[in-house]
Amino acid sequence: MTALRLRRHFILAMAKQLPPSSTTLRLLDLDGGSAAILCEARAGLQPLPRQACQPDSLDAIVGYDVALTRAMLGDALNLLRSGGRLIVVQPRGSVSRQLGEFLVECGYARILVEPALDELGVLIRGEKPHNVADPLARIQSVARHDADSLELARFRGRYLHLLIQQQPNIPAWKRSAQDAITWRAAAIQALPEPMLLAFSSLPKAVGFMQPAVLDGLIRDVNKVGKFSRETAQTWPLGLRINPTVESLRGEELVYIDIDPASAEAPDE
Repeated sequence: MTALRLRRHFILAMAKQLPPSSTTLRLLDLDGGSAAILCEARAGLQPLPRQACQPDSLDAIVGYDVALTRAMLGDALNLLRSGGRLIVVQPRGSVSRQLGEFLVECGYARILVEPALDELGVLIRGEKPHNVADPLARIQSVARHDADSLELARFRGRYLHLLIQQQPNIPAWKRSAQDAITWRAAAIQALPEPMLLAFSSLPKAVGFMQPAVLDGLIRDVNKVGKFSRETAQTWPLGLRINPTVESLRGEELVYIDIDPASAEAPDE
């Protein structure tokens, strides 16, 4: 494997550690070459120059072959939002307990230190701690970056998320080849046709679903499906994008068959 191909594989290992985000994931690239490769692996990334980054604003900071210093880790922690992630690959590094302990000393949480690629190098991930303990509030803090009540014509994201009832509701490792998976998506009963409840990001969908379940508006939803904008444009039904819980009170909810094969691979 050539050095350039190996570098590319190392950088793509970081893509799996990017956090769920609102429609656009705001990213700082410390080495100047990782962002272009990561953008090929995940849509919706918005690489930003360092001078445009504000404190508590970034979803992720990535770096290939960059040194972990206290100054760099402190600056990254200042720029990341709560729950934002620093992700670094050191191709000549190795896994050690000291690396994880160093990130903890510098204020990071949810530390991951593991081989980056087939026992080569080391991947290091640390997360800026959330400033609230309530998981729902954490999700809502990310979801606020997306607007409420959009129409498809005004939607600029590449993916939409639907609330899915999947049957059978069993883990993948328990399913057999004979188990046929069916999906039904939540919609409101409107005229002249139902309107699917769609969300511009995974945090937006989860941020809606949790209070909707507690209020008894949504039942038996066990999955969030991710679909491309192009797929959504082929659906014969209307869409209600980013509805609020309050906007659904008094509405009749129905569930519409959706082909699971038309969905995209989910984010983390």
